Amino acid sequence: MDEEAIMYLLLTFMVALAVVLILPSFGKGIVSILALILALVTVAIIVMLNWADFIIFPLVTSLLGMTFQPARNYKITKNQDAIVKNVNGLYYATGYVTANLLPYVFKLESRQEEENQKMLQAPDTWERAIMNIGFPFKFHVLSSGLDVQDVRDELEGKRSYQEFQLSRLQQGSNASETAVTEIRRKISVLQTKIDRISQGEKPIATIMYFETTAVDVSEKAAVDRLSAQIKSLQVSFSSLDVQLAKVVGRELYTLFKFNFSLPTTYTEISGYFDRQS
Repeated sequence: MDEEAIMYLLLTFMVALAVVLILPSFGKGIVSILALILALVTVAIIVMLNWADFIIFPLVTSLLGMTFQPARNYKITKNQDAIVKNVNGLYYATGYVTANLLPYVFKLESRQEEENQKMLQAPDTWERAIMNIGFPFKFHVLSSGLDVQDVRDELEGKRSYQEFQLSRLQQGSNASETAVTEIRRKISVLQTKIDRISQGEKPIATIMYFETTAVDVSEKAAVDRLSAQIKSLQVSFSSLDVQLAKVVGRELYTLFKFNFSLPTTYTEISGYFDRQS
C-alpha cells in the first residue's frame, strides 16, 4: 500500500473516530441522525477518493472544467485521459494504454511443448497485431525484483484461506464435489508457487503499457485523434494474452513521469506496483 493510500485510510479512521466520540453530544433527535448521515457520506467520499479516483477525479475535473499542469508547457485535460502540449501552433496529445498492469504472478502450469510453441509464434503474432496500425507508438516494459519473503507470506496467507474454505466445505452435509475439486486445485497452484520460491525463483513485478501521441492544429482535434489511436491499439492487441485499459487519473501522471526519469530506488518503484494491485 502506497503512502497516499495510507493517508486516505488514516483520514477515514479519524473521521469515524470523531463521529463515535461526538455523536452522543447531539442526543437522540434529528440532529443526531443528520450528523450520522453526514459522517457516513464523508467516510464514503474519502474511501472513493482513494479506491475509485480513476472515476471520481475525471468526473469532478470534467464538470468543473479543471486542468492540471504536470510539467512546464504540459497540461492534463479536464477528462484526465490525455496530456497536451502546444508547440508552435500544433497540439501534441499523449495517452496511454495499460497491458497487464498487474502485480507479479507465476506462469500457469502448462506443458513445456505448449510454452515452446508460443515462443515460436510470438514474432508472427506481434507482426499481425501491428500491421494495420498507421501511427507510431511506444511499448514500455518496467520490471523490478520483489521481496521474496513478502511474496511468500502473501502466498501462504492465500493458501491458509483456501484450506479453511476447504475444511468448512467438507464439514457440510451437501458438499459439492466440483467445489471441493476447484479449491484443491487452487491450493495446489499456490503450493507450487511457494515451492518455486523455496527453490530459488526470484519473483518479478512488471509494468507494461503502450504510449501514443496524436498531432493536430487544435487541442480538441488532437485529443479526438488520440482517442481514435488508443481504440485502434486496443483492437489490434486484443488478440494477445493481455488485459488492455485506457489510463486515466493519477496513473496518467505516473506514466508521464516515466518519460522524464525512471524510479531509481526499490521503495519508489514498488509504490507504483502497489497502486495497481
